[in-house]
Amino acid sequence: MNIDKDLVAAMAAPLVLAILSDGDSYGYAILKRVRELSSGELEWTDGMLYPLLHRLDRLGHVEAEWGVSPEGRRRRNYRITDSGRVQLVEQRRQWETATRTLSGIWDLATSGGSALSGSGLSRPGLSGPALAGA
Repeated sequence: MNIDKDLVAAMAAPLVLAILSDGDSYGYAILKRVRELSSGELEWTDGMLYPLLHRLDRLGHVEAEWGVSPEGRRRRNYRITDSGRVQLVEQRRQWETATRTLSGIWDLATSGGSALSGSGLSRPGLSGPALAGA
């Protein structure tokens, strides 16, 4: 499956923060964990992960420290900060709202009913930009 790049970008920060909330990690291990969690459907590259880690570091959501791998190579280890944990809670709340909203509309569409008419979802404030910020 080819997942839209905008969706991948939107879920990247909360996914990395959630991975780091399980324990400190380094780039390759994070890439491997993303692949495992998605059953191979998300194949991130270094070019996507490292700019994200640097941004999360600048924002104070992660801290990076140089270490040495068991093989003796230098590698950068990342850990989530208290600020990152707060951000993760907020991101999770937003994703749960978005998931619940999409599931509701998809359930309506699947049940044969019109997805918007009669559902109350056609009211102003429950479409377009309102969903995007959910």
